[in-house]
Amino acid sequence: MNCSDLSYNNFTGSPVISCQQSKVNLVSSFSSNQNNSLWCLEKDLPCNGKAQYHSLFINCGGAKMHFEKNQYEADTSQDGPSVFYSSSEKWAYSSTGVYMGNDKAGYTMSNPFSTNVNGSELYQTARLSPWSIRYYGLCMMKGSYKVRLYFAEIQYSNDETYSSLGRRIFDVSIQGNLVLKDFNIAEAAGGVGKGIFRDFDNITVNGTTLEIHLYWSGKGTAAIPDRGTYGPLISAIAVTSNFDVGSGLSAGAIIGIAIASAVLLLLILLVLRLTGFLGGKEVEDPELRGLDLQTGRFTLRQIKAATGNFASVNKIGEGGFGPVYKGILSDGTIIAVKQLSSKSKQGNREFLNEIGMISALQHPNLVKLYGCCIEGNQLLLVYEYLENNSLAHAIFGQDEQLIQLDWATRKKICLGIARGLAYLHEESILKIVHRDIKATNVLLDKELNAKISDFGLAKLDEEENTHISTRIAGTIGYMAPEYAMRGYLTDKADVYSFGVVTLEIVSGKSNTNYRPKEEFVYLLDWAYVLQERGNVLELVDPRLDSNYSEEEAMRMLNLALLCTNPSPTLRPPMSSVVSMLEGKGAIQAPIIKRAATNLDPRFIAFDRLANNSQTNVSTFSQDTRQVPGSMSLEGPWIETSASFTSRGETRSHSSESKLLPDV
Repeated sequence: MNCSDLSYNNFTGSPVISCQQSKVNLVSSFSSNQNNSLWCLEKDLPCNGKAQYHSLFINCGGAKMHFEKNQYEADTSQDGPSVFYSSSEKWAYSSTGVYMGNDKAGYTMSNPFSTNVNGSELYQTARLSPWSIRYYGLCMMKGSYKVRLYFAEIQYSNDETYSSLGRRIFDVSIQGNLVLKDFNIAEAAGGVGKGIFRDFDNITVNGTTLEIHLYWSGKGTAAIPDRGTYGPLISAIAVTSNFDVGSGLSAGAIIGIAIASAVLLLLILLVLRLTGFLGGKEVEDPELRGLDLQTGRFTLRQIKAATGNFASVNKIGEGGFGPVYKGILSDGTIIAVKQLSSKSKQGNREFLNEIGMISALQHPNLVKLYGCCIEGNQLLLVYEYLENNSLAHAIFGQDEQLIQLDWATRKKICLGIARGLAYLHEESILKIVHRDIKATNVLLDKELNAKISDFGLAKLDEEENTHISTRIAGTIGYMAPEYAMRGYLTDKADVYSFGVVTLEIVSGKSNTNYRPKEEFVYLLDWAYVLQERGNVLELVDPRLDSNYSEEEAMRMLNLALLCTNPSPTLRPPMSSVVSMLEGKGAIQAPIIKRAATNLDPRFIAFDRLANNSQTNVSTFSQDTRQVPGSMSLEGPWIETSASFTSRGETRSHSSESKLLPDV
């Protein structure tokens, strides 16, 4: 069987990890909601986050466009005959059916006629199906909605030829209720090539999903003017709320603002006290140099004593906004001190961001912040010292620096990173997107346990929004495509970065530095090629020899490819990743087609910047290798550094700004 539609079944057991496997549609096919199942496999397609949408506009079969002050989203996928497609976290569609007698008939088409009705641009394209089309509005707010469906018969002719004899008849249901029976577009519009819409008011959404279902019930013609000319057709969809959305802040938003304001006030008071404006001055008493770590505050005298006055011999790394030193407190505690550049306003922002983020987080797989020091122009962060440096140091370092990581250790490191990210995304009080997951920001302790570090670029994942539109910041080669190109940030951006790091751990190669052939930009690109050829196990680090399980290696590589799926909605949440790594769920890599001949010019520019960058990456251990740094993107300008910058600010570790090619 070439294609199958298994949607709306009641399967049990361990669900698969994709709603679309080859030509098998599995949407809404499992009877129970499981922690490790995708949203699209569950009944009623529940929202991943908080329902927040109150409108939906789709130009079916056509490109993005504006009409009556609304932006209609593009719907141009040509896939069929059994497919589930989700272009964003806002809407999706499922199409089923093979055209009888014409397996080459298309699933979208353009209007060959000239319409003379208002809004005619909406009738220029359409989506078709021989049997069934379901459109889903996702993460919709509960309430009453008005649904407007646009139609125009654009497949039959309006002359006296054989083509004019065709009749298209189908039914339409909304939320499972029949709203149009034996609907004939041409008859309702007064002829072919003419646009018409139908309004349906008081459509209720009780959950978070709105379903519009168009289906053929076997009526009308099926072979005029050609075989396979039948089935439902729709030109556009508009959904608007009947309730007052309001512009005020929710109770959750007000509480969040109050907490943030309180934290900011405390930080300001702390700065004023430590600088002497509120009576707090540096204490000269030597007995206080070993101040208890539980205070979370250190004097500059303590830090200087611990690091030998920032002696070069104690320098263990160089970050994008300052060096990192090893130190020993008077009580024998070994620490890592991150010193932020006093000349960087961006450093101040990252300093406050990192204190605010990591001080509220406690997890075995996150690096522990002991405290800070703010005196004069000195901004210092004091962390636990981790003996085995960064993951990048362990697998990419010089021969004398490399750590021989066996297969079991590599699995343990991947699981540790996954647990840390699952905590940030789903378990902590503050839901956080790290934005800069990479091998240099994963540190290893004495037992080679992984700890996520460097929260200078982290962002709160606000409950009021399912995504954050933000100025882009991250590291070339690790940023998810939807974030790098559109600033669309969700926790799925971290999932993508985790997939890249997993690929590096298994292969022992850097994603940005490994290029087996000139036409492959990154290691991930090469992984897609090997997956298509069926020999993805070639990626396994040859240093492992044969001391690993091929079955486990295949699971890990498939998981990496699953996490780096170009569509964020098809990447699993980190809690599901943890379950898969623990062997509690099946892992099957998605079918991803490469578009090697159509590389986006902006990605080419990213690659040039990555190859030319001489920036060092921040670390709390002895890693001074130069690797591609983090970057900031605003408009057409790119500036490469170890963290983001703002316009009008200069950074001592930034490279030359370059203009991207026009796109």
